[in-house]
Amino acid sequence: MEVSEFSFHVSGTFIWYYTICKREVWLLSRQLNADQDFENIVLGRYLGEHYYGREKKELEVGNSKIDTYRWDGDQLVISEVKKSSTYRESAKLQLQFYLYELRQRGIDARGELRFPEEREKETVDLTDDDVERLERIIQEIQEIVSQPYPPVPRKLAVCKSCAYAEFCWS
Repeated sequence: MEVSEFSFHVSGTFIWYYTICKREVWLLSRQLNADQDFENIVLGRYLGEHYYGREKKELEVGNSKIDTYRWDGDQLVISEVKKSSTYRESAKLQLQFYLYELRQRGIDARGELRFPEEREKETVDLTDDDVERLERIIQEIQEIVSQPYPPVPRKLAVCKSCAYAEFCWS
């Protein structure tokens, strides 16, 4: 299936995968979903359901789902919840993408990365440099998904804990 055969829009999940593994971007674009019973996915779902109970869950913006949101006075605060800070930069970029999408819709918000198992929180902003970087990444993601075949698998440290491993190493 060529990318022109379906409507494709970048979401925060694509931004996350882009920074970790380009092959996952292509697989996800073809709706080849990761093993939903994979331990890390199950844990992520658990964290999303059981932490931050006072906040609203899953705000949909465009094709993205923001984990939690709340109002701090008249400012929207959105959060991305991750099981660990191992991929902090990926999570930060994903959250900045959500801030970018909100800004495009005229909504000023601030972001928080949350790592509940580590009891850690980090404030995330969106600068003009971040916007430029995101726009470059969005273009690169569109180039990846427009290819007829996925990028060749590369053995990465993340492969041992990847829910897509069977798509690469079976």
